[in-house]
Amino acid sequence: MERIATSVDALFEKVEDYSKTSLELIQLKAISTSADVLSSVTALIAVGIVAALFTLFLNIGLGLYIGKQLGDYYLGFFVVSGFYLILGLVIFFLKETLIKQKISDLVISKLVQQINSSDAKQ
Repeated sequence: MERIATSVDALFEKVEDYSKTSLELIQLKAISTSADVLSSVTALIAVGIVAALFTLFLNIGLGLYIGKQLGDYYLGFFVVSGFYLILGLVIFFLKETLIKQKISDLVISKLVQQINSSDAKQ
């Protein structure tokens, strides 16, 4: 009888160790997935900043060039800003399909890719 009690105690101890290990593994997978998504978003932000700076200087040059062609520099900047007003309105009305859905798909695909790659390692 004492041997059965010892075996049950050992079994409970193994189950407890297994539970702790499983919990640690889940936490590590969550951290790994979060880090992957965060690094992808950070890389996109860095590329976005460089693209924004490029676009800024390109627009200044374009505004000056158009203004020179029209006779007054401020007219060139009005033309460029009018283009961006139209572009902004188009993006505003199509933001669900152009922006929100694409970002959601990116995050979901990164999470699924991370989960699938961690499952394949096991």
